[in-house]
Amino acid sequence: MEQKKFEAMLILIVPEVVGLIIRNHGGDEVTAAKAFYESEVYSLLEQEETKLWHLSPLTLFNMYDEEKNTGCITFPEG
Repeated sequence: MEQKKFEAMLILIVPEVVGLIIRNHGGDEVTAAKAFYESEVYSLLEQEETKLWHLSPLTLFNMYDEEKNTGCITFPEG
């Protein structure tokens, strides 16, 4: 995927995940975005070759939530 298209995809996905963090854990947008950007899930998401951008925002949120609760990430089968 071209870098510009990949970056555009992230611009669409990240706000959805941040919204799910706010709805499920409370807090404000800045705090939720900072927490997501500092997560391993985001670190993997921003690497195009991992193909995590193919996953839904809800799946990414669930991976983020699992990481925060257990320190581990389970990747969906695909």
